[in-house]
Amino acid sequence: MTRSIIRLLAILAALSVVPVAAVAQGRPPSGPIKVGSLRLSYEDVPYVRTLPGRAVAYERTDIRPRVSGAIVEILYPPGATLKPGDPMFRIEDATYRAALASAKAAVSGAEAELATALATAERYRALQGSAATAANLQTAEAAVAKARSTLAAAWANMESAQIDLDHTTIASPIAGVAGKPAVSVGALVTANQTAALATVTRLDPIYVDVADSSSGMLRVRDRVAAGKLQLGDQIGLQLLLETGLPYNRDGELVVLGSEVSSSTGTVEMRIRFDNPDRLILPGQFLRVETTLGTTRAILVPQRATTRSADGTLSVWLVRDGKVHRVAIDASGSHNNAWVVTDGVQEGDVLVVDGLSNLREGAEVATVPVTIDSLGVVRDIAPAANGASN
Repeated sequence: MTRSIIRLLAILAALSVVPVAAVAQGRPPSGPIKVGSLRLSYEDVPYVRTLPGRAVAYERTDIRPRVSGAIVEILYPPGATLKPGDPMFRIEDATYRAALASAKAAVSGAEAELATALATAERYRALQGSAATAANLQTAEAAVAKARSTLAAAWANMESAQIDLDHTTIASPIAGVAGKPAVSVGALVTANQTAALATVTRLDPIYVDVADSSSGMLRVRDRVAAGKLQLGDQIGLQLLLETGLPYNRDGELVVLGSEVSSSTGTVEMRIRFDNPDRLILPGQFLRVETTLGTTRAILVPQRATTRSADGTLSVWLVRDGKVHRVAIDASGSHNNAWVVTDGVQEGDVLVVDGLSNLREGAEVATVPVTIDSLGVVRDIAPAANGASN
């Protein structure tokens, strides 16, 4: 019995030693954490402000009838590209044709009355010499004047009737893309009604309206006054599509607001872009990168930063062989790097690789690296002996 107990205790003792040994063998070697780093320095970088914007049609018109009647024909397919004067709707015109015929008859009658009045007046002029003839001549000349005014009114009525008849064909006043019709054949419409029959929108070129805060514009002025920003000859305007990709056509600033909105505190600007492929449609929310000039700034690769829940950007800096988390402020981005205005200084050593295992105050061993244009981290090759000598 005693021998069995001793044997069991020996087995348990052996088992208790195995995990400790295993853990000891699997423990990572102690020492500094190896990280890739680079030394920060000032660079001349474009000073870019990214502003929110919204696309607005270059031209847009609502199509409404100028005369009343029933729609008898829709003359365009929805989405068609129209030129100025292209017909879109036709209103039943029998009544307007009859009105024009009546107006033409009135003109003919007025012309006949004028001819009669002129002949009568001419006859009395030939018989001048008596009081009776003078009175008759006055009456005849008054009849001529009345006949002339009657003819002028008849001509005006005929022209009005012709205009009404022309308006039974409703045409597009601008070039653009036609929207779907809001009425169908047989619908009764009235002259100058509130509801539009359709819309025509010109998409090329197109406007993008953007807004910049008044405080942001003041900061730009301060940087220029302090010599920190060198303005360019002209403002660079790069449109970013909803996908984040750049639009491959340059913009032109056509309107710069002259007042600050009392409700939003922003200044409105309007930029025009060519849009032959209709990639931009009215109502789209877009962004515009405005390049104002160049500034001296420190670039921090975006891969080396983390953003907290409240939006704060931070980086790991190496000081005296240990890492410390530091918050930074950025005014924009350039080539996959943040343009940093506060938090770091020239000469600081920034950790760009091996960030996952870091903790505040951890000891690190830095390996100088570079980041290529594709964002790939590469070790800096050591200089050859001959070169170093």
